This record gives sequence, C-alpha cells and structure tokens, in this order.
Amino acid sequence: MSEYDARGKVNRALLICVDDYRHLRPLPAVRDNPQELERVLLAPGTDLFTKGEVVICRPQEPWEVEQALDAVTQEARGLLLVYFSGHGRVGPDGGNLQLMVGASERRHKTVSWQDTVLSYLDNARADRIVIVLECCYAGNAGEAFHACRTPTSLLMAAQPNRRIFSGEEPTGGSVFTRALRQILEQGIPGKRFVTFEDLVRELRDQLAGERTPMGDVWEPRSAKQNTVDDVILSFATPGIRPPTPLRIRLRRRLNTSFRHWFRILMVLAIIAVPATAGVVLLNLPRGAEACPPALELRLLTAPEAEPALRQAAFGYEMSDANTRPLNGEGDLPDGCRRAQITVYSAAKDQVDQGFAAADRWQGEAHGTGKDGPDDIDPLYRPGPQPDIWIPESTADYYEARRGMPAKNSPATLHYSAPVAYTPLVVGIPAPRRLDDVEPAGASWRELLTGTDRTHRDLRLLRPSPVLSGTGLLHTLGLYLAHDGADATSSGAPDLTLARHAEERLSAPGSQYAGSTELLCSLRPDADAAGSVDRTKSAPLVSEKSLADYNLGRATGSCPALDAPLPLRNRYVAYYPRQVPALDHPLIRVDWHGTRDATPRQAAVARFATWLRAPDGGQRTLTAQGYRGVHGTGPGAGSPLLDSRADVSPLAPTVPFRADPDQVSQVLDGYDKAQKSSQVLILLDTSTSMADGGRLPTAVRAAGRVLEMVGARHTYGLWAFPDRAHPTDADAVRELVAPGSADPAPGRAALNRIAGGELVEHGAAMEEALTRAVRRMKKSPATNKAIVLILDQDDGAGPARAAGVERTLGTLVEEGPEVPVLALALGKNGCDTFALQRLADASHGQCVPGGPQAVDTLAGRIASIGTATKGDR
Repeated sequence: MSEYDARGKVNRALLICVDDYRHLRPLPAVRDNPQELERVLLAPGTDLFTKGEVVICRPQEPWEVEQALDAVTQEARGLLLVYFSGHGRVGPDGGNLQLMVGASERRHKTVSWQDTVLSYLDNARADRIVIVLECCYAGNAGEAFHACRTPTSLLMAAQPNRRIFSGEEPTGGSVFTRALRQILEQGIPGKRFVTFEDLVRELRDQLAGERTPMGDVWEPRSAKQNTVDDVILSFATPGIRPPTPLRIRLRRRLNTSFRHWFRILMVLAIIAVPATAGVVLLNLPRGAEACPPALELRLLTAPEAEPALRQAAFGYEMSDANTRPLNGEGDLPDGCRRAQITVYSAAKDQVDQGFAAADRWQGEAHGTGKDGPDDIDPLYRPGPQPDIWIPESTADYYEARRGMPAKNSPATLHYSAPVAYTPLVVGIPAPRRLDDVEPAGASWRELLTGTDRTHRDLRLLRPSPVLSGTGLLHTLGLYLAHDGADATSSGAPDLTLARHAEERLSAPGSQYAGSTELLCSLRPDADAAGSVDRTKSAPLVSEKSLADYNLGRATGSCPALDAPLPLRNRYVAYYPRQVPALDHPLIRVDWHGTRDATPRQAAVARFATWLRAPDGGQRTLTAQGYRGVHGTGPGAGSPLLDSRADVSPLAPTVPFRADPDQVSQVLDGYDKAQKSSQVLILLDTSTSMADGGRLPTAVRAAGRVLEMVGARHTYGLWAFPDRAHPTDADAVRELVAPGSADPAPGRAALNRIAGGELVEHGAAMEEALTRAVRRMKKSPATNKAIVLILDQDDGAGPARAAGVERTLGTLVEEGPEVPVLALALGKNGCDTFALQRLADASHGQCVPGGPQAVDTLAGRIASIGTATKGDR
C-alpha cells in the first residue's frame, strides 16, 4: 500500500476541544488535550506540521466551529487533520450524531456531524483529510461518513453505540488522546513512520485492557472513503530517523521567509507612507499562505491502477515540472504547486454509464441534475466529473465512446498515447507448471489444452469483461488470438469459438471485479466462505498484479505481507501469444461550458508529458511494476526483476492494434455466449442495518445488481422482516416480483429503504432465505441465484420454527442448484457457521464487508449468466 507524505505542503490541523459546558457535565480531562496534542504535532520528530498550521478551537457556540472549519478547509492544500474531543449525542435510532459545544443543550445549539462537519470537509481543497472523533457515540459517525466525496480517513474513539470517557481521568488529557499522543510522539518499533492504519492498530492494542463506562471492551474503529492508500501522520520512530529531504526543508524555509518578509514590508509601508497605507494594505496579498490555490485536476482510473497513479500524481505535484515558474507566471512563487491532482477510481461499467449520461453527470456536479427514475443516482455514479481518464486499455476507451450519444454530449474525450504497459498473463500454480508449453509465448489453444481435464484440470478464473478492463482485454485476446495469430488480423470473432472458450470460464463465481480482487481471493490468508481452491485455479490477470501477488504486496483489499509467498503458493506467469497488453492511454476530458478550459488543457498536457518522461512519471510507474512506454524493459528496482515474482521480464509487450469494430464484435460475441439469468435480492431491512454505515453499503450493493439487469438478465427484490407483519418470522416483503427486467421499481424501493424505511424487529435470516430458496427452485430460468445482503442473523429466539436450519440446509443441497451469494456486513463477516455452510452447500460465495465488498459482490453476480450445466 502506498503512503501519502504531506511534508512541504500547506497543511492544517484543527483541534476542537470542549471541556466546560453550561448545561452538561464538564469534562476536565479534555482541558489539556489541545495544548498537548499541538505540542506533539509541532515536535521536530513528528515533522509534518509547522508553526501556524495547528489551530485550537474551544467553541462555546456552534458558529465558532463552522468558522474554524471554513478557514482550514479553504487554507489546507496537503493534509487536513480535524480532531474533536468533547460530548457527543445521537438520536433514538443511533443516527444523527451531534457534537456538543459549550452552550449546547441536549437537543439545541449542537453541531451536526453529517450536515455541518461533513458538508464543510466535502468542499475542502486538501489532498487528504483525516478526522479523529473522541466523544461518546463516535462509532456512530461511520454511516453518514460513507457519503463523502473527498479522500478521507476517519478514526472513531470507540465502537458504535458506546459512551467512552467519564471525564474524571487524571490531568494531562483523556485516556484516548494520551494514547494517541504517545504513538505520534514516540513512533512504533520497527516502523519508519506512523501511518493512519498503524495508529488505528496501535490504539486498539493499547486500549485493549480498558473498558468503556458501559463495561465493554474499548475498541477504536476506523473507516476510509475514496482512498486506497495510507496517510503518514508522524515521522517519529524509535529507530534512527532519516533526515528530512532537502527539497522539503527548502520549501518550508521559502514559505516561512515569504510570510516573514511580507510582515516586514507591511510595517515599513505603513510607517514610510502613512498616507497610502490603506492602498498598500488593499493591494498586497493577504499572506495567510505563501502559495495561491493550485488548479485542481481530477483523474479517474481503474481500481487496480489507482494506488500507482496516486503515487505518480503526488510525485508530479512536488516535481520541478509543477513547481518551477513558467514564462508568463512570474507572480507565482518558486516552489508553489501549479496543479494538484485528485485520483479516484470506478469499475468499468460505472465509467461507461457516466460518459453515456454525461449531461446528467455534469448536472449533478453543478447541482442542476434532473429528477426522474432514469437519472443516475449519486450512489451509483463513478464520482466527480474527471479532467483526465486513464483506463486500463484502449479497448475501454472504445467501449465508452460507443455508449456516448453521437451529438450534444457535454463531454469530449481526447485520446493520447499510453503512459504505461502491462502484459496479460495466465497464472499457473507453481507446483503444476505446464509441460511442453513455452511460458513467454504460448498460444491460447495450448493453454486451454494444457489446463483441461485430461491434463492439469485447472479452473480458469477471469475478471468480468463488464466490470474490468483486464477482463475485457483477456476476452478480446481469447477470441481473436486463439491460435496465436495477431489479434487484429483475425477480423470478427468466431461465435462458436467464443462459446467454447466461455465454457471453460463458466463456473459459478468464476468472474471477479478485477485482477487484484481475484488474486486477493486466492491468497493463502483469504479464508472467505465459499472461496475457490487456489491449487486448482489459473487466474487470467495482468503481469503487474501477478507479480504483486507473488511478492506479497498489497493486492486489492488484502494488505501487504511481511515477505514474498513461498514457491508452493505462487503462480507462474504464462503469456498468451499476440494478446495485446494493457496500455493505459491518457484521455483528456473536456466539458462544455468550462470557464477555465484553456489552463486546464495546458495543465493536463504538462502532467501527460511528465508521466511519459523517463526521469519523471516513468520512474515511478516502473518502480510499481509497470513496463515503460519507451520499450526499454523493466528498470533498476522494478519488482518484475525479482525472481520471486515468477514473471518473464523479457516477454514481448504487444501493442494494442484492434479497431473499435473488433472490440464491439468481441463484446457482442461475449454477450451472445451468455445464458439468461435471474437473481433474487434478499435484503435485510432491520433497524440494526443503520449501525456503522451498513445501510448505504447494502443499498449500493443492491443497486449494483440493478445495473446488470436487462431483457435476458432479470431480478426480484424482497426485504425482510416485513413492515406489515414485523413479528412474523416467515414474512418477507415482495418489493419487486422475480422476473422483472425494469430496474426503475427496484431503484425506487432502494431509495425508500435508504431514506429510513426500516423495521424495528430482528431479521430472521434462515426463515426468509428458506422462503426465497423455495421460490427460486421453481423458477424456469436456467441460471439463477439469490443475493443475500445482511448484517447478522439476529432473529433467533423462542419464536423460531423448530428445525429451520436443518430444513434450509437440506433445501439448498437439493436440485436444481440455486447458489447463495451473500454480503455479510456484520462484525463477524463470513466467519459464522451458518453462512459458511450456506455458501459451501449452495456452491455460492460469501463476501465480507470492506472497502471492496460491493465490487467483489458485483463480480460474482456477473458470473451468474455464464453458468452452464456441467460446470466444475
């Protein structure tokens, strides 16, 4: 996982602390928190904030918090740290967290976490935001947090629905903040610095022996939104600390000198020319910060490429190419960033939908979006409208262009050359290497034969062509380069060949949302229910992702390991002959009516030039495991050169030469090779789903199912428990009857559920699922599945029907097969016997909650239409 280093940028820390209350119990332990935390943040060892960048706020009125938030969100350009310590309150349903200031009463003069704090932070100009909440019910902040659009990390002092400090701790700060200060000030043994994730782990360890006032184990919680990298919060370390880089020290000195001389010049101007002092003060820069606001560029990419491009964007921001003065920009001080780049990602189908409805995409961004059932819901859109799009391959660009209207789209896509390459590979388990097959140049025919039942009997796993650029390009190569011939010389794909190829990839659950998510499911430490046998699987992925997997690097939602995997657990890369590599083209996106279009275009061009420069972005991208655009092969330090990566650095990089018609024909062939399918969404709508941010995730997951429906892929939507019969364990609410091809009724129902249409009663999962399985067993659809979305099975009790678990277990094992694809959002995830048994018995899958859970589930759902009889 990459780390965000904010040193040398314009950072801000806002410490909001309230210890003296007029109407509530005072909190004397909080009194020392701000000064002590400020001391730690400004310490030389922490090396992140400088004098003047830490602001203390002791609010008595709510407007004081708003004023402080408004100032820091406008000023911060690098890291914005917001810390609150004081009383917190929630509503009867556990939602609507309120932060209490000095004048707060129980229901009045409070600061809304969702409506006030998050609203300000969502408009911040900072690259990264880190929030620390130390208050009662801090854990309840997680639900509204998932609506954030800015890269944000949230640390909550305790789990949901818990009070924490009593206010009677010894002087020197509260228990939680004392532990936080100690970690930031002293560092962590064996670590060069302290990141957000490190801080969360250490706090959990240090507070494991503490108890909340309610007698529970004190367990801090964390959440992240719109970011997959980590944020460095302190450079303190028990070991020998490396010196601060010279460029950062010089930049800090420049900023300090600028502010110092600005004050001197102001005083001299007032003394020497009193008659014109007012004019001078009106015309001089205000000096609150040395650098003017940088132009923000938004870069949209695929989830697999986001970490590497995020690191490249940070390198560009701090490079000479972005900080040295240019002709005509003499008023910009040397060392100031000309542009800042926000990197975010979305699945391929979501990007396609965004560009296909670019008018509504732009309208949402401007607050002028139209209402109507066909509009893109903000829950499902890819994010803010981009200035730059770097897809995985040129094929993704062709597909997006095909879906855009021929006229009157406000978005114009300008294609430019690739910024990096990574070949496509088939991973073969190291102990089961293919005999007489050349790894660096095997034809697809040889690979299919070498892995069939009469040879190695390996199951081919491919990312979904609908959700992933890697899956789309693997499909293109499989259809057009079957015999190892140049893909572009094969013309249209042979539909018979396409059907035969899909039969090898048509086992339930064989499609995934991307290379990294697929490989994460194959890691030896991945114990999700229903997981595949990694020793009998052959993943179709990219060279970079396979190298990361073998070397133990962070892969999808799987964190980095301490060492590379042992040989027995690694995959050897086989390169299908003449299959084009992922080429990652840079697409400039122009939006009609943009007032600053010319400077934006110039800024994109400068960034593109730097990305392709050998001493610029190429150095960063090749160090991440990509191949360069200049054909020089992996450079020094590339992970591809590590023998434990089990790749072939000398294997050729095949450029993309297929035309748009061939890409369209491949996708049409893929679509025709699929079988019709039907899914029944079974959604837990008990009030416990509102805890810990589960409800937005559940609604978003169900919404992803609706994005895949059509004439041949139908759905139904049931909710449990039933609002009309809340005490009837067997009752379910049929919101959309199974067999519907229109997503509009489902979207409307999900909007009502997201708005709070929940049932205050335990959700009896086994009873509801038994009814759903019986219904789907009778469905005439060839391929069918149940998508179960729940937090936990909390319906057990005296009223439970006798033997319901045994009945359900027997039912799922009977024919016809109905896989259960479960998304478990409870604290135990998939680690319950009931869910594990259901996944195994039904040949389904259980996906635990997490940052990638929705896309992971979407990949499994995408495979339902490919399942055919006789699958392994």
